[in-house]
Amino acid sequence: MEQGKQGVMAVKLIPQQNPIEQIQARFKELETGFKAWLSKQSLPVEVAMVTLTSSAQGAAIGALMGTLTNDKSSPLPTPPPQANPQAMASFQQAQALAGGPLAQARNFAVITGVNAGISCLMKRLRGKEDVQSSMVAAFGSGAMFSLVSGMGAPNQPANAITSGLFFALVQGGLFKLGEKFSKPPPAEDVFYDKTRSMLYKLGLQDYEKNFRKGLLTDSTLPLLTDSALRDVRIPPGPRLLILDHVQRDPEIKDRQGNVR
Repeated sequence: MEQGKQGVMAVKLIPQQNPIEQIQARFKELETGFKAWLSKQSLPVEVAMVTLTSSAQGAAIGALMGTLTNDKSSPLPTPPPQANPQAMASFQQAQALAGGPLAQARNFAVITGVNAGISCLMKRLRGKEDVQSSMVAAFGSGAMFSLVSGMGAPNQPANAITSGLFFALVQGGLFKLGEKFSKPPPAEDVFYDKTRSMLYKLGLQDYEKNFRKGLLTDSTLPLLTDSALRDVRIPPGPRLLILDHVQRDPEIKDRQGNVR
């Protein structure tokens, strides 16, 4: 009997894990694994996957917004057949912006997908994310949105360029505004350029602060070891990805040979 009671007490003392925390941890694990897998793929595969996943997210958001606003918005009146082309173009623009769940899902999918895809492409090609890359991505998403939604018919190409320029100017302004009010980077940032680029490629940018705390600058990349990464409290999975990248990066390998 005493052993049975002790067993019951032991079971009761075992803390039950929060199912929400379990789901969040599992989702984070899958997200990290997906980013790590994506960073090892070729440029076309990475751009395609980023575009598809961002389009799916945008479609879900657009469908939700279209569902919430569809019941509250009054249907647009049908213009008379003898309406002039300018009035018809304005009506088509209003239809594109005030459509139902399917139309909004399409619009958001195009905007987010194209923007994310071009941003990924520019980041891989240029190795950085700046206002030029942001404006190019915004131009592409604005132009594609105009073409897909049918805005500006019958002169769609010209309107696509106009919409792209508008999106690009807005995005560029927001980017510069964010830079103005954001905290300026510290002077020692120049010592972490290669490190930051590596971590972003691997989807591990959250661990940049760990490198800074351990003073693991760009010059230490060829000398990185598992114990050094463990000392700055980087988990085993990200440690393996970082060390694998260091071994495969030709520039770091050349520097490693020079150090030795």
